[in-house]
Amino acid sequence: MKVVIQRVSEANVKVAGSIIGEINVGLMILLGIENADTQEDIDWLVHKIKNLRIFNDAQGVMNQSLLDIQGEVLIISQFTLHAKTKKGHRPSYIHAAKPDVAIPLYEAFIQTFRQQLSTKVASGKFGAMMDVSLVNSGPVTIIIDTKNKI
Repeated sequence: MKVVIQRVSEANVKVAGSIIGEINVGLMILLGIENADTQEDIDWLVHKIKNLRIFNDAQGVMNQSLLDIQGEVLIISQFTLHAKTKKGHRPSYIHAAKPDVAIPLYEAFIQTFRQQLSTKVASGKFGAMMDVSLVNSGPVTIIIDTKNKI
């Protein structure tokens, strides 16, 4: 799994012009899933993300986690994170999981966050054309790939 995490002061996702998910202060997460991904990747990634100390403390130092600030989460499926661009000018998405594999893992990722946070966890709609809006606070943007844990 690959994620792009953005610290936000607000974010929302629309499908066909209607907001289907929105949050205030927290994290907007773009999630890319590969065929080899498992619940183990989900568990490791959720633990890592919710404990990342990327929110400012009273001294303005990034020393607080999502848990510390009671932040919210917006999760968006994003197969294009697995784009291969080495050859030519048209990206290949051969490593991105097909829906039969990706949808259950996407839903499990959302559910795992909901089980571990007492705050709002919103999401987009898998496979839909979505318009995502956010105010990146900082800006703070972090990329994590579960295939590079060490």
